Amino acid sequence: MEKNAKIYVAGHHGLVGSAIVRTLDKAGYRNVVTATRQEVNLLNQQSVADFFVQEKPEYVFLAAAKVGGIMANSSYPADFLYENLMIETNSIHESWKNNVKKLLFLGSSCIYPKMAKQPIREDSLLTGPLEPTNDAYAIAKIAGIKMCQAFNQQYGTKYISVMPTNLYGLNDNFDLQTSHVFPALIRKFHEAKINHDPCVTVWGTGTPVREFLYVDDLADACVYLMKHYNASKIVNIGTGIGVTIKELAQKISSVVGYQGDIVFDSSKPDGTPIKINDVSFLESLGWKAQVDLDKGIGLTYEWFCQKVYNRKSI
Repeated sequence: MEKNAKIYVAGHHGLVGSAIVRTLDKAGYRNVVTATRQEVNLLNQQSVADFFVQEKPEYVFLAAAKVGGIMANSSYPADFLYENLMIETNSIHESWKNNVKKLLFLGSSCIYPKMAKQPIREDSLLTGPLEPTNDAYAIAKIAGIKMCQAFNQQYGTKYISVMPTNLYGLNDNFDLQTSHVFPALIRKFHEAKINHDPCVTVWGTGTPVREFLYVDDLADACVYLMKHYNASKIVNIGTGIGVTIKELAQKISSVVGYQGDIVFDSSKPDGTPIKINDVSFLESLGWKAQVDLDKGIGLTYEWFCQKVYNRKSI
């Protein structure tokens, strides 16, 4: 990927897209193209076609997606399925029509079966039933993977697909109605500290095990793979290290400085019991995560206080 190449980052306002833009900028890539939803509607085929004809990007990072936590996925499955299918279909097809040299598609570790053997290897895809609370989103992402592989097979394109684990970091979504567990806990504990609440309630039993990756690490891995990897085989991205939701809540509570109790509401769904990516293939390609969870929580909380609450954490 040449330093002067035109690179389109779809979804640059989101958690992943903004991190990719930051990483490209730090690495000296100055010809990065972005577009707001007003400038290009990724759900509309003609809008995407016009954008690609006008900009003619050479490389595409497809980070745009409709995302959310258990509540959002359970409440709006049709939206998650339709919007993600349209985004990836339009973007991948127009990349091919306009001779994009290489495309990186951002999938998700939720594509794997609910009861997949842990840690989850890339070849676990389509070997069992999905987690029902987010199967619509997962099916859309699986379709994107298969589309990249089909274009590679039929047209000789170089479209790669990566499966990140649970992400967090700068520019995350902290809306309690639509966010994932990590940013939701940041906000819950921060507001509880400010309001002097005696306890914070966390969904589920606290026993599920999850893996969390700082989003700037993900972005670094994506740029690395765009430069060094060309095969159709999907690539897991993560740390390979799991933590229970209870342990995560305790860590975040400690960083925030909340002094009250943590209560787990077992009437709410836990989701998949354990989900950790096997990242041995990625590490064999020469990349490994650098930001550990404790440091990442601190960086994220500091950003949250400055950008969301516009105040310092201390």
